[in-house]
Amino acid sequence: MQLLSVNTARPHPIASKDGLTGIFKRPVEHPVHVGVLGLGGDHIQDTRNHGGPDQAVYVFTQPDYDHWAAFLGRPLEPGLFGENLLISALQSADVPIGTRLSIGEVQLEVTAARIPCATLAARMDDPQFVKTFRQQRRPGFYARVLREGEVRAGDTVSVEAQPPAGAPTVLDAFEFFYTKSPGREQMEHLLSAPIALKLRVWIQEQLAGA
Repeated sequence: MQLLSVNTARPHPIASKDGLTGIFKRPVEHPVHVGVLGLGGDHIQDTRNHGGPDQAVYVFTQPDYDHWAAFLGRPLEPGLFGENLLISALQSADVPIGTRLSIGEVQLEVTAARIPCATLAARMDDPQFVKTFRQQRRPGFYARVLREGEVRAGDTVSVEAQPPAGAPTVLDAFEFFYTKSPGREQMEHLLSAPIALKLRVWIQEQLAGA
């Protein structure tokens, strides 16, 4: 696999409660440092819902981009979905939570699915895009940084470690968000993986109160 693009953003005006966003990401050609809180030179406006150690890097894949390009009927530029890194292979929904990827000097661990929001809908200039994104089930994934370092477009991407068969996937985490009354088995299944801390705490609270 290959790293096709590294994307960062500066604050950009948008019609939202904050008035600014970091979703308008553009490819950069120079090496970029990836730390535990994300990419150097990148902007995250809504730090309550984005970023942090467990969602430090947002990754999208070319197979997912190909699907979206066919669905939308037009070519799509890297960074359109606000991803930091675009890699050449994998379908994000199928990736198990806990998968470790080596990219350049960096090691990432998959932690969560991306959940669409109004900012993404505004970026796509489509008020219905949150619903569309949910229906297409091609969310991309967030990752924590286990090893810091530099990355740049063209770097090799490899799977360093993968959870055993049956482990929760990115799609499992994505669908869980939309489940109104999750069962204990579903919640315990997600807890068996190194999911993002915010989700882990919420599930543990639900189980404690059950």
